[in-house]
Amino acid sequence: MSHELRTPLNSILILSQQLAGNTGGNLTGKQVEFSRNINSSGSDLLNLINDILDLSKIESGTVTVDIEELPFAVLRDSIDRNFRHVAEAKNLPFKVAFADHLPRVMDSDPKRLQQILKNLLSNAVKFTAHGHVEFRVSLATGGWSRDHPVLSVAQQVVAFAVEDTGIGVAPEKQRLIFEAFQQADAGTSRKYGGTGLGLAISRELALLLGGEIRLVSVHGQGSTFTLYLPLLYAGPDSSKNKPAGANAGEETARGRALTVLPSAREEHIEDDRNAVVAGEPVLLIIEDDPHYARILLGLARDKGFKGIVASKGALGLSLARQFAPTAISLDIFLPDMLGWTVLNQLKLDPLTRHIPVQIVTLEEERQHGLAHGAFAYLIKAPTTEGLEAAFERIKDFTAPRIKRLLVVEDNDIERQSIAELLGYRDIEIVGVATGAAALAAMLERSFDCVVLDLRLPDMSGFELLEKVQAQPALADLPVVVFTGKDLSAAEHTQLKAMAKSIVLKDVQSPERLLDETALFLHRVVTDLPPEKQDILARLHGSNEALRGQKVLVVDDDARNIFALTSLLENQEMDVISATTGRNAIEIIENTPEVSMVLMDIMMPDMDGYETMREIRKSTKHHKLPILALTAKAMKGDREKCLEAGASDYIAKPVNTDQLLSLMRVWLFR
Repeated sequence: MSHELRTPLNSILILSQQLAGNTGGNLTGKQVEFSRNINSSGSDLLNLINDILDLSKIESGTVTVDIEELPFAVLRDSIDRNFRHVAEAKNLPFKVAFADHLPRVMDSDPKRLQQILKNLLSNAVKFTAHGHVEFRVSLATGGWSRDHPVLSVAQQVVAFAVEDTGIGVAPEKQRLIFEAFQQADAGTSRKYGGTGLGLAISRELALLLGGEIRLVSVHGQGSTFTLYLPLLYAGPDSSKNKPAGANAGEETARGRALTVLPSAREEHIEDDRNAVVAGEPVLLIIEDDPHYARILLGLARDKGFKGIVASKGALGLSLARQFAPTAISLDIFLPDMLGWTVLNQLKLDPLTRHIPVQIVTLEEERQHGLAHGAFAYLIKAPTTEGLEAAFERIKDFTAPRIKRLLVVEDNDIERQSIAELLGYRDIEIVGVATGAAALAAMLERSFDCVVLDLRLPDMSGFELLEKVQAQPALADLPVVVFTGKDLSAAEHTQLKAMAKSIVLKDVQSPERLLDETALFLHRVVTDLPPEKQDILARLHGSNEALRGQKVLVVDDDARNIFALTSLLENQEMDVISATTGRNAIEIIENTPEVSMVLMDIMMPDMDGYETMREIRKSTKHHKLPILALTAKAMKGDREKCLEAGASDYIAKPVNTDQLLSLMRVWLFR
């Protein structure tokens, strides 16, 4: 069902987004508006599909809960940010009241809790035309079912009350509205839209979190929905939430054994996020291994940092934007996305691009990490000796100072032009005209980055790079090769060979030079002059990394091929397609210039898993980036894709920004 629904929806969302962008500039304003409406309706349909799948997964016992500590302050900010503007758009006062005696945190699944509250608050705003909507949170002493097995234990219970002055619910319909596809405002003349799934899902999720939802309502005057949850999660409720007067036999026959639902409790790490003071150095640790995260947190504190820990990539990105840390420690293997994706997102965002990222992982991809802007790359070892040195280095680097850039260029006018392009008060530029002077300068004092022209009077740039390569102290020094001449295949090969031991990027335009040096110098983009910010904004909007690359789209559905081809051709990519796995393998074997594969998983005869395994059997295709695209979004699918040979995984309907971001990351390999 998931696959059949998401596949056509994938085409609708991608194509409508492309039309709404009007990149060709040939659509009228009304046509652009039509396209936006199609995209919006498709997004609504996606939400409906997700609701149906949520309900079916709950009923089949395949939903897991991820238990974490949720600070009430974070919940309050989220509710206020997401719903105040919605209520104010209807001229409804929106009141948020958290009791003073609440503890700092509760132990539950933040995602599922917010899903319930979103449903309740959305309904309150939708069904209220006049009056107000109020959200209250407090410790409760009663109000839930007397026979509730989880809430009746001797522990504290939190009450989340959503009160409105809307249409209310008639007594005879108060039980009905918690059933799937049922509404109080039903019939052909109904005034309010909706599917009738929100409360059904909320009720089941409340049971899953060990609580329940109670309703008090007067028809025509308003309603109060109250969610009762234990302060400390103790497991799901094994009984149904029985409304008064319900037939016990009927409930038993229709009941689900929620006690068998698995739950994954994330091990909580007491970090410093609530003790951060403005101006203090902060290290964000993105690491899913709680034991290793504690080691990193201890080392960070020893070096004078406040430490914040995130166990998932998405949470890490959110915390990076929220706290703007001084530095970041990043693992590559994370449960929700690869660390390469996190690094790419950090370096694409002007607000986080300057933050030094230290990769600490098990995977040996040092050159790839450093070339993409990582400050340092460490392999996890059984001792902390290397880590202590790395933390000391990142501490020294993040101390307030002027960064130093060495420009190696024999032409005085060119050297002055580069200094003019790159110069600002945040960096010191030293210029030299010969290879000997450059090497002497590098050995005499430390530099953060080098700009190198390959044509020098006393030695070639290649010879200078060999001398730099021979100096262990210069191994991590980023070198940006800036040359106006087209490099031959042999010269490219020579540069790549040298890049195994030094960080090396070759650029041929002033815009790229500014971009790469800003990356390696960890310059704060938003602090640069407006004209330099404009150059970088234009460059990152151009998808230069994608231009001219040949990509193979493998999908048995012509609609998906058409949608993805349209998207990628707009990025000036060369797109070829295959409708079967065998056809894809044949094209890859006969087309050596294919630089990436987008692989659908659900295909007849030979599915995507088998196709990827066959491709990886050839040693010449071991490093070919393959992104798995699938509408089958079940737990474990991402791991299965990676085991079969995928470089990364993205679920349909495809988020085009995420897809293009992933493609930029992998095409650099």
